[in-house]
Amino acid sequence: MESSVAAGLGSIAAREWDALVPDDTPFLRHAFLAGLEQTGCVGGDTGWESAHVLLTDQRGLAAAAPAYLKTHSYGEFVFDFAWAQAYARAGLEYYPKLIVAVPFTPATGARLLVRPDLDRGTVTRALIARIERLAQERGASSVHVLFPDEADAAALGAAHWLARRDCQFHWHNRGYTSFDHYLASFTAGKRKKAKRERRRVAEMGIEFETWTGDTLTDTRLDAVYALHRDTFLRHGHEPYLTREFFSRMAHELGAAFLVKAALWRGALAACAVFLRSSGTLYGRYWGAAADFHSLHFETCYHQGIEYCIETGLAHFEPGTQGEHKVARGFEPALTRSAHFIVEPRFRSAIADYLAREGRSVDAYAEAVRAHVPFREARDVAPE
Repeated sequence: MESSVAAGLGSIAAREWDALVPDDTPFLRHAFLAGLEQTGCVGGDTGWESAHVLLTDQRGLAAAAPAYLKTHSYGEFVFDFAWAQAYARAGLEYYPKLIVAVPFTPATGARLLVRPDLDRGTVTRALIARIERLAQERGASSVHVLFPDEADAAALGAAHWLARRDCQFHWHNRGYTSFDHYLASFTAGKRKKAKRERRRVAEMGIEFETWTGDTLTDTRLDAVYALHRDTFLRHGHEPYLTREFFSRMAHELGAAFLVKAALWRGALAACAVFLRSSGTLYGRYWGAAADFHSLHFETCYHQGIEYCIETGLAHFEPGTQGEHKVARGFEPALTRSAHFIVEPRFRSAIADYLAREGRSVDAYAEAVRAHVPFREARDVAPE
C-alpha cells in the first residue's frame, strides 16, 4: 500500500473519496470538503493548508484523512491557545501544527476513513503512522484529531495519542409524535416556560418556513448569508465561510442543506442554517435582522426539535457551548479529540493537564445533567 499527501481534493475523484465515508454525514462528503477549498474558505492566506493523507492500493483509494497544516488555532472549537503560549514562553514554535478535522465544524464523525472491503484495524494503524510521519516531515509541533467518533478515538488511544474530552449539549428523539408530546415529558414549570417562549414569538406575528438547498433561490441565499455574515461582524471579524460556499452547498447537498426562515411582515427577520444526515440534524449558523424576544431560542432550537420530530430524525446537535440549551431539552454529551505531541517534555505536561481537565469535564457534565427539564429520570438516557 502506497501513501501520499494531497494539497487539495480537486485531484481526488469524488466517487473514490465518498466510498470511504461510513455514513451520510454531509461534512465528510467530497462536495463539502472540496467546496471549502474551491470557494476560498481554506487555502490561500486563511491559515488552512490542505494536506490530506492518502493510502492507495491496486483498487485505488484505500484510506484517507482530511488534514490541514495550520498557522493558527481558529475555527477548530477545541481550544489549545494556552498550549501555543506555553511553547512561546519556552522559546519553541507551536505552529505549524497538523489537524485532522472538518474545518469550522464541531460535529462528531469519522476522521480515519477506510474502504469497507479492507481490514479496518490494520489499515487504520497504517494511516495513523503516516499522519505522524507527515507531522515530522512538515516540522509540525503536534497533530490534533478533532471530534473523532468512538472507533477512531479508540484507535488513536491504542496508538498512545493523548485523549481529550469536552461537553456539548445534544437532543435525542425518544419517539415523540409532536412537539406537545415532547413537552409532556417536561416538568410543569419547564413546560410552561417553553410554551411561553414559543407563544411570545407567535404573538409578534413571526412565521416560519423551511427552505431546502434544492429550492433556495439566489435572492434567498443572499438574504440568509447577509444575516450570517452580520453575526460574525458583530463579533469583530468576517465569517469563515464565503457566499459562494453557501451556493455550492445548496446545489451539491440539496435537501441536506436547509434553512429555518423566520418571516416578519413578509421579510426575513432571522434564520438558522442546518445540515442533516439520515439520522441527525446539525445546527450551524444563525443571524437576525433585529432583536426579537426569544427568537434565537425558537429559530435555532425549538424549530430544529420540531423538524426532527416531524421528519423522524433521532438526534440534534446544535453546535458548541450554551448551557441555555439544557432548559430546552438538550442533554450533556461528551465529545472527543486526540493529540500527538512531538516534543516529549510538552507531551508529558499536556498529558497531566488533560487528565485533570477530563475529571473536571466529567464532573461538569454530571452536574448539568441534574438540571435537564424532564419529569422522570427514565426520560434521560446517559450518553
